[in-house]
Amino acid sequence: MIYLKSWGACWLVLLLLSAGCASTRSVAPTASTNTSKKDQVVTISTPQGDIRLILFDQTPRHKANFLKLAKKGFYNGTTFHRVIPDFMIQGGDPNSKDDNPNNDGAGQRNEKMIPAEIRPELHHRYGAVAAARTGDAVNPRRASSASQFYIVENRQGVPRLDGAYTVFGQVISGMDVVEKIAAVPKDIRDRPLTDVKMKMKVEKLSKQKIAEQYNYQY
Repeated sequence: MIYLKSWGACWLVLLLLSAGCASTRSVAPTASTNTSKKDQVVTISTPQGDIRLILFDQTPRHKANFLKLAKKGFYNGTTFHRVIPDFMIQGGDPNSKDDNPNNDGAGQRNEKMIPAEIRPELHHRYGAVAAARTGDAVNPRRASSASQFYIVENRQGVPRLDGAYTVFGQVISGMDVVEKIAAVPKDIRDRPLTDVKMKMKVEKLSKQKIAEQYNYQY
């Protein structure tokens, strides 16, 4: 196994690419247990354009945490601090708001992690949204970072990450934007040379409208 580590940090995403097949159609992994007729769409606005996400009911702790942070503006001004073409883009570290690029990805000291919600039906397919975490040596229970996340940019998915990290959402619009971000010029640490800052908003919509507008199947 090959590990890639954020510069000066230990929030990891395994770089284990393998062949596979990933549909570009947005489909819920299983039938939702939530009987509500509405859901919440997260829009991540960047200089490259907008990315829209749906978060899974099967990972309630991660969904609630992400929505809470997005709604209170926590992510506004953070960056996608690590980008690797044909793999993923990673962001959400509050350190990326400051003027020191060397601490991006390190996370905050004594950060409270989220217990893993690794589900066998949730896969690292194209556009999957998953939580970054520290390595197994110091984190054998595979608990997630309280804020850092990544989006799978490899069109074949990254199936060998399945079972190791919590997948908790799916991009339903804007994968072209994810690909643009993955392709920006970067340094040897995979950090973009120009900050890719984000701003988030959350909108509650009917599931019918989401299904029709974004071709997402509940």
